[in-house]
Formats: sequence, structure tokens, C-alpha cells
Amino acid sequence: MADKIIRFIKEWFLVIGMTVGVLAYLAYDALPSIHAYGPVLHRVCKIVQPLLLFVMLFLSFCKVRPSELKPHRWQFWLLLIQSLSFIGIALLVCWADSSSGNVAAFINNVRQPLEAAMLCLICPTATACAVMTGKLGGNVAEVVTYTIIINFAVAILIPLFVPLVHPDTAATFLDAFLKILYKVFPLLILPFIAAMAVRFLLPRLHSWLVSKSDLAFYIWGISLTLAITMSTREIMHSSNGLAVILETALASLLACIFQFAAGRAIGRRYGCEISASQALGQKNTVFAIWVGYTFLTPAVSVAGGFYSIWHNVYNSWQLHRHQKAACN
Repeated sequence: MADKIIRFIKEWFLVIGMTVGVLAYLAYDALPSIHAYGPVLHRVCKIVQPLLLFVMLFLSFCKVRPSELKPHRWQFWLLLIQSLSFIGIALLVCWADSSSGNVAAFINNVRQPLEAAMLCLICPTATACAVMTGKLGGNVAEVVTYTIIINFAVAILIPLFVPLVHPDTAATFLDAFLKILYKVFPLLILPFIAAMAVRFLLPRLHSWLVSKSDLAFYIWGISLTLAITMSTREIMHSSNGLAVILETALASLLACIFQFAAGRAIGRRYGCEISASQALGQKNTVFAIWVGYTFLTPAVSVAGGFYSIWHNVYNSWQLHRHQKAACN
């Protein structure tokens, strides 16, 4: 009986973490007596979550040799999909702003879902992607390489094209570029530097860390719980009507389906189906929410919260299927 319970927890660890995250915020919202502690709890989450992500990514980088970090052809196609889809929607919205007619009117009517899709499409690969890719049997080094590539691409594309969609954006290209770089650098480059330092300077510690293969996954589960709690908060406190929220949820769902499917199709051609699918489909939704608030609108930022739900539900199903296959 105990073995079955442990196996169930391992298979559905992500779903359990998501459920706990939603229930935690609903419990907080239903208890006015603890609302006074809300600002403190929010600050704690904003401190603890990046630390967990740092440790998780550090452990993943410990398993990667520097020589394995090299670009592959499939990564170019993924970069092209993300870049062109983001640029295409930005130019479409920009054109509708300055045009008239039925087509322009329709685009303006669905502007928020389009911006939500645009945000979900350009959002960089999640730092946790390496953990999930490893669990599913994919190539961690290839995913790490693409994560680095897409983060620097995002730092260039968002400052260039978001002002076309929101001309009132106050930040200059350099300001926005540095702001994004400041946001991603501590959780992307520093863990890599730390992992390489441990690999070459402390080989015994490095071997011990590599032997703890599931540690990064469970840290991710805790981080996911916090992320879903924050996403639930964003969704519940959205000032939009129900129809707009549903449109945003649908746009993020379609973007999620498209990216996982496109990544899998491209990966199948190059023998890296899992790696390419995860690299394109699994997103840094905390970053998406921040970009939405900072450069677009708070209403659009909710798309990041919904995407967090969609891609983690799909990953939970993938993990269950993979572990079931391994046991047969």
C-alpha cells in the first residue's frame, strides 16, 4: 500500500504541487484574519522562488559538460518560430491601429487575446525545462543551450517590437534591454558559473550533487507550488470581465498547444523530439507575468498565469505516461 502511495505521488507530483498552490491561495483569500500578512507572504514568495529556481538550475547545470553546450540546427527553427510569430502579431496589431475597415476593426476587438498570444509565444524557455527534459529522457545540454539563446533573443526582440504595440512605453531600447537582462542573468548565467566552478574546483562535491538525480525535480515541485499560488492570485484579482479572462485563457491555451506540437514536429526530424518540444513549449511564466506588467498591461500579464497551468498539466500527463511506460 505504501509503495503504491509513493508511486502515485511521484507520478503526479506536479499535479499535487499545482493543486496545493491553488488551494493555498484560495484558503488565504477565504480567511480575512490573515490578510494583514499578505504583503509579507508576497515578499517571502518573491525571495524564496528565485532561490529555489537558482538551486534547481544549478543542479541541472552540474550534469552538463561545457563541451556539450553547442548550437544545433533544430534550435534555429525554434528560434525562428518564436521570433516570427511574435513579430508577426506585433506588426498585425500595429497595422490595425493605423487602418480602418472590417479586418482592422476585428483585430482591434481581439487585441488583448492577440497580445496574450504574443506574450506566450515570445516567452523564453523555463529554467525548469532542463529538469523535466531529463525526467522524460531528453537531452539536457541541448535544452540548456537553447534556454541561453532564447533569453538573449528575447532581451533584444521585446524592446524592439513592444513599443509598436504600446507606443506609450516609456523605456528606451537600452533601458528595456538592460532591465530584461538584469531579470534573467541571476537565474540563468550565475547558476551556470557556479556549476562550472564546482565541477572543476570541487569534483567530490560535484559527483555527490550529480548522484542526487531527483533533487532538482522535487525542488521544482516546491517552486511550482509557489508559482501556481502567485498565478492564482493574478487571475483572481484581474480587473477584466469574465469574457476577456476566458479569451486570454483560450489564447494562452492555443499558444501552448501550438508550441508543444511545433517543437515535437521539428524535433522528430532531428531525432530530439522530447528536447525540442520541451524547449519550445515549457515557458518561464514568471518572466511572462513580469513582462506583461512592465511592458504591456496587467490584463495581458494574466496570460502567463494561465500558461503556467496549461504547460504543467501537460507535463504532468507526460511524466505519468513516461513513468508508466518505464514500469511496463
